Formats: sequence, C-alpha cells, structure tokens
Amino acid sequence: MRVLQAFIAVVALILVALVLAQVPGGQVLLGIVLPYLAIIVFLGGFIYRVVSWAKSPVPFRITTTCGQANSLPFIRQNKLDCPSTKAGAVGRVLLEVLLFRSLFRNTQASVHDGPKLAYGSSKWLWLFALLFHYSLLVIILRHMRLFTDPIVGFVLPLKFIDGFLEIGATTIYLSGFILLAAVSFLFLRRLVKPYLRYISLPADYFPLLLLFAIGLSGILMRHVFRVDVVAIKELSVGLTTFTPAISDEIGVVFFVHIFLVCVLLVYFPFSKLMHAGGVFMSPTRNMANNSRMVRHKNPWNDPKIKPRSYAAYEDEFREVMIGADLPVDQELAVAEPEEAAQASTEQAKT
Repeated sequence: MRVLQAFIAVVALILVALVLAQVPGGQVLLGIVLPYLAIIVFLGGFIYRVVSWAKSPVPFRITTTCGQANSLPFIRQNKLDCPSTKAGAVGRVLLEVLLFRSLFRNTQASVHDGPKLAYGSSKWLWLFALLFHYSLLVIILRHMRLFTDPIVGFVLPLKFIDGFLEIGATTIYLSGFILLAAVSFLFLRRLVKPYLRYISLPADYFPLLLLFAIGLSGILMRHVFRVDVVAIKELSVGLTTFTPAISDEIGVVFFVHIFLVCVLLVYFPFSKLMHAGGVFMSPTRNMANNSRMVRHKNPWNDPKIKPRSYAAYEDEFREVMIGADLPVDQELAVAEPEEAAQASTEQAKT
C-alpha cells in the first residue's frame, strides 16, 4: 500500500505535466514559471535548514569513535576513525562525503537455523549508493552545457568520457543507465527485504520513484521521442540570463521531464534527501574527539548559578544524609549541651 501511494503520486505528477503541456499557457508555466519558483524554494529551503542546524548548540562531544582514541604515546591512534584534531575531523568528513566510508563498513545481520545470528558484509548497498550519487553528479555537471554559452571547459571532456559508447548516430551516456540501475536496486532492496519493507514509508519510496521517472524521461527524450535540442538550449540559456523564450517544437516529453525536476527541487529541502547538506553538520562526524585534552563548557549553563563542590553539598545536607543512612565523608560534630538544646529547639520550631 505504501509503494502504491508513492507510485500513484508520481503517475499523477506525470499526468499533470502532460495536461498542462497541452493547454494554452501551460508550456510557459512548466518551462519558465515553475523552474524559477523551484530554484527559489530549493535555495531558500536548503539555506534555512542548514542555518537552523548550524544554530543548534552542541555542548558535548558526541563524536562517533570507531577506532583507538588519542591516548598514551606508545598506543597508535586511529586519526581518521577517532580524530583528535580539526584536520582529522575534516578528513573523516571528506571520506564520508566522497567515499561513504561508514556505509562501506556497514554489516548486515541474518538469522539462521538454531537460531543463530550471523553478521556479514553489506558492500552491495555501498556500491550501488556510490554509483547512484556519482552518476547523478555526472548528469548534473553534463547538463551544464545546456545552461552556459560558451560551455564550461570541463563539461566537454566529462561528456566525452560519459558518452564514449556510441552506437550509430546517437551517443549513449552511461550515467543515465547507471542511475536507473542504482535507483532500481535501492527500490527493490526495500521491497525484497521484509524488515526494510516493514519500516519503509511512502516518503522512502516516493523520491526513488521520482528519480527513476526523471532518469527514464531523460533517456526517452534522447533515444525515443523527438525533441528540439536547439530550442531546449535556447530556453535553458534564457533561464540563466533571465530572457527565457519557448519554441512550439520542443516536445511534450521535455515538459514532463522539467516538471518532475522542479518537483524534486521543491521536495528536496523538506525531505530525507537533505542528508546531502546535513552530513556536513553532523556533530558525530565533524567534531574532534579531544574531551581528554580540552575542557568543554556547556553554553546552556546559567551564569548566575555558581558551581559548588561535593563538600559544600554534604555540609548542607549532612544531617539528612545521615538520617537516611547514606555514607558521608565527614561525621556530624559533637555539639555542646547548650548548642544541642538550642539546635533541638530550632528544629522543633521548624
């Protein structure tokens, strides 16, 4: 049912784009108005989420320690898994962002006859996640040729490497097919494994189906349905220079593709996809584990409240602690008879 809800949502978006592309003024709405609105919502939402995370105080060192911490000189420290310096913390974040290091070290648990619990490698998830993110990055960079005139220097070599497989007159870009394969794996993984299917929500299936629809519409636009590439280039450059113009010969599938991209941009800052920006703000990754070397003060502490020692605490509550049979460091002093009578009188008044 959760998969069906996400699937119906994506199909409904495709139908909306098909209808709008046929009505008067619909192509202007899909090709000009919505892209500008989507960019504004995406940038505004992204900045808002990152700034709100950056304002959240982190009073304690809650770093993830996956290796030997900085200790005695003759004990070798793991400077990437348990960094004690800012440089080590930066290195750990870069490995996390560029190579998904924590996902590479991830393990999966399975129950066998006995019952016996066994742990094994989970490298397939790491591999397809890496393929998905890098293929998406290549596609985004490759699309820059549509928005810049002249084309940025590194785009053409990247386009050549991505499209070295050429069959006939049409160049096949591998990044598009790799993206579809990776998204399909991540989607089927949630369906096949019972425990993942149990915890998955429509919000987990929707972005995968939306990305699949975007990739598939892009491939269909290139290899199946006819579109005017020159008109698309003119519209893209016009959007960049704030002088957009739409030609009637672009093709309906293009408007479906750009509408789905706009939906993804609007959905991105308010979904789980924001881990793209949140990974840099994670205190478990970006903080150095130097609690034994530097004293960290809690910024939430009220400056009006002065700290006191345990001796002062015991002086205030010694009688109560002794009455409750709690151990104390210092016993009650033996009072003089007059002082004892005065103390008992005050206690009776109290």
